[in-house]
This record gives sequence, structure tokens and C-alpha cells, in this order.
Amino acid sequence: MNFIYINQNILDNLFYILVSILIYYILIDHGKRLSQYGKTLITACMSIPIILSMKFPIYIDEYCVHDLRQIPFIIGTLYGGWPVGAALLVIILSFRFAFYGFNLLTLIVYIVIFIITALFSSKFKNFNRKNKLNSSILLILFLGILTSFISLAMSDYFRITEAYVFYFIILPPFIIGLAVYIMEILKDAILIRTQMIRLEKMEVVSQLAASISHEVRNPLTVVKGFVQLLKTPDLTQDVKEQYIEHVVRELNSAESIISEYLAFAKPALEKVDNISINREIGYVIEMIKPLASMNLVTISNQLAPAITRGNIQHFKQCFLNLIKNGIEAMPHGGELNIVSYVNNFDIIIEISDNGVGMNKEQINRFGEPYYSSKEKGTGLGSMVAVKTIQTMNGTLHLTSALNKGTTISITLPVYHEDHSAK
Repeated sequence: MNFIYINQNILDNLFYILVSILIYYILIDHGKRLSQYGKTLITACMSIPIILSMKFPIYIDEYCVHDLRQIPFIIGTLYGGWPVGAALLVIILSFRFAFYGFNLLTLIVYIVIFIITALFSSKFKNFNRKNKLNSSILLILFLGILTSFISLAMSDYFRITEAYVFYFIILPPFIIGLAVYIMEILKDAILIRTQMIRLEKMEVVSQLAASISHEVRNPLTVVKGFVQLLKTPDLTQDVKEQYIEHVVRELNSAESIISEYLAFAKPALEKVDNISINREIGYVIEMIKPLASMNLVTISNQLAPAITRGNIQHFKQCFLNLIKNGIEAMPHGGELNIVSYVNNFDIIIEISDNGVGMNKEQINRFGEPYYSSKEKGTGLGSMVAVKTIQTMNGTLHLTSALNKGTTISITLPVYHEDHSAK
């Protein structure tokens, strides 16, 4: 029988495996609630290529069916441990027997593969990327040779042909090496992005801390002065109450500044609430005023009352990043204008500065991670802002001219409580 080694079905088998890996990491990355069910997810994602590989095998001869089902089985066991491996073992045997009937040799071979892979998985998880790559290749090569000898010993009909050597001994190490490499790259990319977003947020917090310390010092100085005045003898009760009123007001002001700062320092909950546009942006403006004052920037605003839906803390972080970018675009001072208004079913928010502006490339690449027009910027602040607006079903449009300024226009859907109640 003449065999074409690299045929359509082998490419299909490879496609099933790689797509299932991508789907797994997409779900882990974007489905925050799903990430806690990692073992269930990897079991489901690896079972799909196992079933499809058996349904559409590479070729069938009089001795056995050839496909790449063992690769997702081994990957799932290595990354998920013995619970995932046991679940995949049940799936692989159930569908194998359903498609082609019961076979004792198949049962023994996959039990051997499961036991060896499950025992090795605990060490595998602690390896670095290079060692994972090398060990997975050596493992599947060893298992291919071992199961071939078991098959020869147990079956009088089993034959090792050239095609068998190619599909079961030579090809699987290359494919599992590719699969493990892709999985490690995707895992590292998700981890790095999460860490960089956290670093960007902490950078904003640290800069605000420096500017807020100046703002907090002002009410504390006032408090100190009035407390000293309270020591003055022969003060009337009315004067004392006035002094105490001033002290309480200034302390409340300092407390408000500190509370807003801490709101950005703590992690956000994945929670969707009604967001009052004018109130929340007003909070952000009050919080960032100290930074604006240090940069000789004045902030004016005209905010129309309107409500949208989203995560309040993410919303405030988004506008903190955008307003901070506007302030930093005016190194020699200037004016930042923030306007919001309702247009039919949309809320339009415009943030305008008269700073250095942006060229066409900077406009096109706005929101890309690791791209920034600032010397020490990472671009992640803009990326987080764009992502937040997209999550809220909004859009962001940017217009700018060099040395004239930039206007960011954000469109968000209006939320009507009376309509939703109906």
C-alpha cells in the first residue's frame, strides 16, 4: 500500500490541536470567571481534538487506525495533572471503542501512556520553558517506542511499517514540541500583560501620591493654624465653633483626597453598576487637580448629568489615564477642557488640551501596548483606557495636530433605568 505521509488529514489533525490550544488560552484570558475552572477547561479543550482526530484519521489499514489523538491526551495530562489525564483517558477510550469497537491492546497502551505521563506531570509543571519543550519531546518519543514494543509483544497482527514509524515515532515529537512552545508563549504573554498593566497602574498611583502629598499638606496646615488659635484665652463660644467648623471642613477635604487615592490603589472588582458620568468624572478631576497644579495646567469642565453602565473603578481609572495624558502633553502649562453631553442614545465626552499634539502615526497607534509618545511611557495606560471603553460598548475617536493640541472624543451608551425596568 502506498502512503502519502503529509496528507490533508494529518494537517486537519494538527489544525484541531492548535485551534483547541488557542481557544483554551482565549477563555483563560478573557473569561475571568472561567479561569478558576482551569482543569475543566483544559479537559474540554483537549477532548475536542482527541475526538475529531479519531473521527477523521490520517489513514486506516488492516491493522490499526492512525491519528494524532495521543498528543492532546499527553498535553492535557502534563498541564492538568492526573485528574485531567483520567478524564481524557475515559473520553479517548469511550470514543475509540464507539468508533472502532473494543480492543484490549488499545486499552493497555493508553493506560500505560496515562500512568507514565501523570507521574511525570508534577515535575513537568516546575520546569522552565526550555526544559518543558525538551522533556515533552523526549517523553512522547519514549512512549511511542515503548507502546510499539508492547503492541508487538501482545499482537500477532501488529506490524511496524514505514508509515507507522513516521506517524507514531518521528512526527509526534515535532508536533508536541510546537504545541508546548505555543502554550508557553501564550501563557507568558498573558502573565506579562497582566503584570505590565499592574505596573502602569502603580506608576499612576505613585505619581499621584507625590502630587497629593502637597494637596493634603494644605488642609493640614490650616487645621494646625486653627488648633493653635483655639488655645487663645477668652475666646467666645461662637468663635470657637467657627474655628472647629474650619478644622472639620479641612479634615474632610484631606480625607476625601486620601480616599480617592486609595480607591485607585486597591484592586478592582469585576462588577457592573450604574455610572453617573458627571459625578465620577468630577471625582477624577478633583483627584488629579494637584498633579495639574504642579504642571501649571488648569482644568475646566462642563459635565451634563447622564448614566451609563460599567465597572466604576475601571471607568475612573480609564479617565484618570486619559486626563493624565492630557496634562503631560502640556509640559509648559496650559488648559485642559472636559465636556460631556447627551446626543440621542449616546453620551459624548470630549477631553481637549492645547499641548504638543500628535502626528498621524501616533494617532493610528494610540492604544497599542508598549507604544508611547512619552520618553518613559509604556502605552499601557492608553491601552487600558481603550479596552475599558470597548468593554462598555463605547468608542474612542482622536483628533490632533502638532503643537496645537489633541481632542479625545468618547462615546458611551446612555442607560435609562425606567426602560430597563420595563
